[in-house]
Amino acid sequence: MSIFLDKDTRVIVQGITGKIGSVQTKWMLDYHTNVVGGVTPGKGGAKVEGLPVFDSVEQAVQETGANASVFFVPAPFVLDAFYETVDAGIPFIVVVPEHIPVHDVMKMRAYAHEKNVFALGPTTPGILVPGVGKMGIMPASLFVPGRVGIISRSGTLSYEFAGILSEVNVGQSTVLGMGADPVVLTNLSEILEKFESDG
Repeated sequence: MSIFLDKDTRVIVQGITGKIGSVQTKWMLDYHTNVVGGVTPGKGGAKVEGLPVFDSVEQAVQETGANASVFFVPAPFVLDAFYETVDAGIPFIVVVPEHIPVHDVMKMRAYAHEKNVFALGPTTPGILVPGVGKMGIMPASLFVPGRVGIISRSGTLSYEFAGILSEVNVGQSTVLGMGADPVVLTNLSEILEKFESDG
């Protein structure tokens, strides 16, 4: 099975109109991820890859029913974007950007725990469920469906390990990057509990 991301997950991309956000949106769509829209303040009404862009997360949730978000937001704006996303009722957040101040991460972590939100990152390649979808920047060609879960601090090592498994026909259920920063939004034990409960 898969953890956090399945065909019913409705993903929004925050920072969708930026160079990285728009390219990664295309690649997520190419991997059949159910991306339903994006958010960039001041760019509401635009389209990226045929998807609607909204000025706020609240509006995106109301219009699309989004229940997950992936961030490609510049580091100085991540904290406010995170608060906005949690307050809009999104239960699963992937924070890809690096160079976020550690005090901001600590505030985000505390707020996520308070509101029962599951968040990955920062400095994470995201999450990929082979054959289903991905949120983040993982190179989809390395992964094949199966029953082995991978959790890693390092994006590069998770790709390499998955590639080795795939070469010997050992597929993966979910590949997840915790984040590479000294402080991350969810610790290993919390993630392992989710994997343990997965059928």
